[in-house]
Amino acid sequence: MSSEKVLAFTDANFEREVIQSDIPVLVDFWATWCAPCKAIAPLVDAVADEYAGKVKVGKVNVDENQATPGKYGVRGIPTIILFKGGAVIDQIVGAVPKSQLDALIAKAL
Repeated sequence: MSSEKVLAFTDANFEREVIQSDIPVLVDFWATWCAPCKAIAPLVDAVADEYAGKVKVGKVNVDENQATPGKYGVRGIPTIILFKGGAVIDQIVGAVPKSQLDALIAKAL
């Protein structure tokens, strides 16, 4: 994670950091061995910088945290899920252009 604004979400802190957040949260479910995850990582970093203070951005390593992806039906990675008020607003599966991430975030702002 190159942007210091991208947080590390885990099974242990997901409830506090994501579900109880008072601002929308963009969560990137990823793994170290996933090439499309690496391809989209700079876009996730850019979104974290661009929407700082408006949207919380973080990542869940699916190899280290298996309960949370299972709870939200994550079957393929990268999967990006947007949460607002503790609920899932929408999600994207696969590496997508930044314009799609922007459009996803716009649904919560």
